Amino acid sequence: MDAASATQAMQVRAIPSSGEKLPVIGAGTWQSFDVGGDAAARAPLKEVLRVLFAGGGRVVDSSPMYGLSESVVGDLCSELGICEPLFLATKVFTRGLEAGVREMQRSIERMRAGRMDLMQVHNLLDVETHTKTLREWKAAQRVRYIGITHYTASAHAQVERWLKTKQYDFVQINYSLAEPESERTVLPLAAQLGVAVIVNRPFATGGMFRRVRGKPLPPWAAELGIASWAQYFLKWIVAHPAVTCAIPATGNPAHMQDNLAAGTGAMPDAAQRRRMAQYYASL
Repeated sequence: MDAASATQAMQVRAIPSSGEKLPVIGAGTWQSFDVGGDAAARAPLKEVLRVLFAGGGRVVDSSPMYGLSESVVGDLCSELGICEPLFLATKVFTRGLEAGVREMQRSIERMRAGRMDLMQVHNLLDVETHTKTLREWKAAQRVRYIGITHYTASAHAQVERWLKTKQYDFVQINYSLAEPESERTVLPLAAQLGVAVIVNRPFATGGMFRRVRGKPLPPWAAELGIASWAQYFLKWIVAHPAVTCAIPATGNPAHMQDNLAAGTGAMPDAAQRRRMAQYYASL
């Protein structure tokens, strides 16, 4: 599949609070983009961003917790001239009002964002303090959208409590065939409240690939245009009606291209998703 066809076919979902549409496949940067200034290490990451954008993707998510990833994203998207059309997202991960303000401003500068598209409270750390700041920054148009994140099922109840305060445009949460818990309450609540959902850990930090290594895709996967296990896992996620975008992290341009294909073509319906889950569970 070439980049042009991917651009034409990439499915999009609306952000409920604004109606702005985002492609369903984006990119995370945890570990993969924390490479510092090494030119050889940066080269494939630049190609990852180029492939993402050429293939119709826009969302790139980072965090100050991810080492130097924010700076690497900012430098590379600037070199490619795509910082503005990308949908850049990062997080605040510290305690205290002043520390939060400093960290968020530094993140905006590092990612060359000008105005950050999405700023999120990472893992709900000092969420009350940072939410107040973020509401002020959104009103002042320093950020476009605000959200909260977490990556473990044990925190879902706390995530739900904060979502019910109706202050957020986005929630970023773990969701996959290996970690399906958020579909019980978080995803329905987000849909009910009109909150966009970004899915992290779509491959359960690689554990899902280890489980299927050497095992064939089911023959019926081809009916959904699925040509790899990555596409199988991602299509199952983004076919959920509450999901806005999934953000698999990769430093491999070929893997980025493969991931993008999951956002194109037919999507499994509810019965097909159940079949996909049953097959994965049987392995």
